[in-house]
Amino acid sequence: MINKECEHDNQRAGAGRSGDMKLSRRLLLGTAPATGWDQPEGIGRVPARLPRVVRLSVLDLIPVRTGQTTSQALQASVALARTAEAAGYHRYWVAEHHNMPAVASTNPPVLIALLASATERIRVGSGGVMLPNHAPLVVAEQFSLLESAFPSRIDLGIGRAPGSDPVTNWALRHGGGGTEGIVEEFPTHVANLIMMMSPEGVGLALQDRTYDLHATPKATSIPTLWLLGSSDYSARLAAEQGLPYVFAHHFAGEGTAQMLQLYRDNFKPSELLDAPRTFLTANASVAETTEEAERLALPQLVQMAGLRTGRPLSPQLTVEAAETDDYLRTQALLIEQMRGKWVIGDPGIAAKKLIALAEEFGVDEVMVNPVAGAYEDTPADAAPAREQTLRLLAEAVD
Repeated sequence: MINKECEHDNQRAGAGRSGDMKLSRRLLLGTAPATGWDQPEGIGRVPARLPRVVRLSVLDLIPVRTGQTTSQALQASVALARTAEAAGYHRYWVAEHHNMPAVASTNPPVLIALLASATERIRVGSGGVMLPNHAPLVVAEQFSLLESAFPSRIDLGIGRAPGSDPVTNWALRHGGGGTEGIVEEFPTHVANLIMMMSPEGVGLALQDRTYDLHATPKATSIPTLWLLGSSDYSARLAAEQGLPYVFAHHFAGEGTAQMLQLYRDNFKPSELLDAPRTFLTANASVAETTEEAERLALPQLVQMAGLRTGRPLSPQLTVEAAETDDYLRTQALLIEQMRGKWVIGDPGIAAKKLIALAEEFGVDEVMVNPVAGAYEDTPADAAPAREQTLRLLAEAVD
């Protein structure tokens, strides 16, 4: 729990449970170097009108398809990150999911180190780290080290969802039970995490002594922090704490306008951010023809339909297998509803859809989840259709 020196943060975020250990901040976070909290990417500055060119970024869940190993899926994502950088994408985020046969993105800090090492310029980050799964100090240490290794390139997106099933949640917490208490303390953990990453560190009050606590010995810049979510809880918390906010439009598909408006209407300027800052996430499959783009989207559409209807998870199907899957018939309405919310088409159609989304929700950046699948003869260590989606979309939007 934060002591009186940071009492205003605790009140704004929502009080956590009391304990014997307290953190005190010795540095106003707004005094951190300009190369840390406020990168030259527009944080804190919302354009008066949408620019003609929408900034593009990437969300990668590192999908694992039939006949593909984890190693091969990672190789494909490294190539995808390099493609994104070459095409001019601004940032590349990886997710946190556990014990899922079709997703290799289990450990964002490790993946960020891998992808940042394989690229030179593009920002790399988490979309996101599920904070209830981790001690805030551990996350602060991991991302402070990443920022030290790759200065001014690291984003820390955090969420409160478990990212897994109840049994896996139990295993993640060493058999410590559910998430109820942890989730209740989420606002306090967010505030503590921010303090821990400050270059001057924090004071840890334990009994009658105060101990110095540093996420890393000598920080010169700090990761940019984003709050992620798909509910009004995350929108309100981001607004209350004055943090950048991303709504999971690619997953939720509903309520985006309401959540973004809730965030903007309730935003309180903070030492980190002086105005609301947000962007949009969207699923995309782009090919030379709309017919081909629609075929390539089928594996992900079938997989998402299965996820929403309780079908046992499996590695992602190939395009050929998805075309004959019974879900195309039994879940036709659900699949058609999802298809209508995704960016699917040839470059011209896809660009128009993406720009229309940006205009509808008043954002100047769209983070694309490239969902184009693979054919049976696609090399296992490559994802050419996902790379094609990024290249064609960037060319068409520019």
